[in-house]
Amino acid sequence: MGEEVEVKMKVKLFGVWSSPYSRRIELALKMKDIPFEYVEEDLSNKSCLLVKYNPVHKMIPVLVHNEKPIVESLIILEYIDEIWKDHPLLPQDPYERAQARFWAKFIDNELLPSVWRTFLSKEEEKEKTKKEASVLLKTLESQLKGKCFFGGDKLGYLDIVANVVAFWIERVQEVVGIELIRQEKFPILCSWIERFYDVSIAKECLPPKHKHLVYIKARYEVAHGRNKDNN
Repeated sequence: MGEEVEVKMKVKLFGVWSSPYSRRIELALKMKDIPFEYVEEDLSNKSCLLVKYNPVHKMIPVLVHNEKPIVESLIILEYIDEIWKDHPLLPQDPYERAQARFWAKFIDNELLPSVWRTFLSKEEEKEKTKKEASVLLKTLESQLKGKCFFGGDKLGYLDIVANVVAFWIERVQEVVGIELIRQEKFPILCSWIERFYDVSIAKECLPPKHKHLVYIKARYEVAHGRNKDNN
């Protein structure tokens, strides 16, 4: 027991308050009741430790466990689940586990880039990009049919990964004035978002809304301006 506590106390998370990726790790650690030290990074002035622990990408999140760094949020989530067995995040069934990994990559590699293209698109492209993103959102929503959460009856690995849908997309669309997710079009997904917010530990791991909206607006204006310059 003493040894297990010792292992738990040697956990450090390097993140950024606004990042859904580092918020994923924070949520997983809290769901498993793992004590950790949080280190807030400034990506415009990266710390020596961040560069040391993630010399390839120099990005967050980085989990440091017993001085060994693990990078990239999906990999970190799996590492946490393998090291700390209590309250498993991934399904126990091998097929279901493989499916969860597939949909996690779908969210990060297909859905999010499509959504971001929609938010940054020129006026004449908005309908096309919005339709493409909506198709991907509907595809993801299909994985919730008959379930409370992607993980079944309780929050799990894929729900943690989908935190970007629960709060990031919702807040960005509020800033940019493009409504992608709405009750009439995505009733199952919207119900899931409500349930996500109802889980107190998940709600604790969301960035403060007003502060986050101000941050998103500033980032969007920079990105949108850059996108205009390139067209």
